[in-house]
Amino acid sequence: MYRSWLFVPGNQEKNLNKVKDLQADVIIYDLEDAVPVNEKVIARQKVKEAICKISHQVNFVRVNDLTTPYFIEDLDGIIAENLSGIVLPKVNNQHDIIIAAYLLGQMEEKYGLEQGSLAIVPLIETASGIQNVQEIVCASNRILCLCFGAEDFMLDLHIDAGEMGENLMYARTQLVIASKAAGKEPPVDSVFVDFKDEAGLEKETERAKCAGFQGKLLIHPKQIAPVHHAFSPTREQVKEAEKIIALYGESLKNGKGALEIDGKMIDAPVVERARKVLSHADM
Repeated sequence: MYRSWLFVPGNQEKNLNKVKDLQADVIIYDLEDAVPVNEKVIARQKVKEAICKISHQVNFVRVNDLTTPYFIEDLDGIIAENLSGIVLPKVNNQHDIIIAAYLLGQMEEKYGLEQGSLAIVPLIETASGIQNVQEIVCASNRILCLCFGAEDFMLDLHIDAGEMGENLMYARTQLVIASKAAGKEPPVDSVFVDFKDEAGLEKETERAKCAGFQGKLLIHPKQIAPVHHAFSPTREQVKEAEKIIALYGESLKNGKGALEIDGKMIDAPVVERARKVLSHADM
């Protein structure tokens, strides 16, 4: 599971040169929104060069969407040994995934990569995408997880997030449920656009974590540390999880099941959540 997914503009050499020192779990080289039309070609070249130099990080590229004239050229221009996969924007239905998966297979064959090695991370950012999210997440074995694009989603529906993000809760919940039902990793939450508002980022990240997301899309390196902190178990949570597992194990040895710890009823689901806390801490 990856907590931080940092966008890096594909046309900005200064930012590309800093990638090797960044602590984000995933780097997303951006060829879409961050790159003007007249720089698409040079951005592809710069991104491929950057990926070829960096093997110690998880490298994804956000390509332009299928409806643009840049999509196939993006795929053909970025395939490299260190590429983990693509972030595919504006995914509206399963056919978008089927087409992208087929073309990735063609590129793998062309460039001598193992078949199926390149993953797809669909970016769900329209009403159609939310409505069809279950068929989207099941459309290909290449899908690693889903991402939520709240900014474009709000634009599509002509809404705002609401004071506590309540207007986006239904969409977020659909991504979490669909991912779990399909046996995929939990989804990744949308960007928080005000990178100077650390308190706001912390609140939104905590809400995303509680809603079942594994991480968050980021637009600035300053956002990495707060997001890592929010998605990582605290020492207190780890100690509590260890205590729950140990005492529950003793209870089972004594022929009992559920027990009370510090005024809380502990049963099998609570123990399983404790195991997940320790698993995340190890990761």
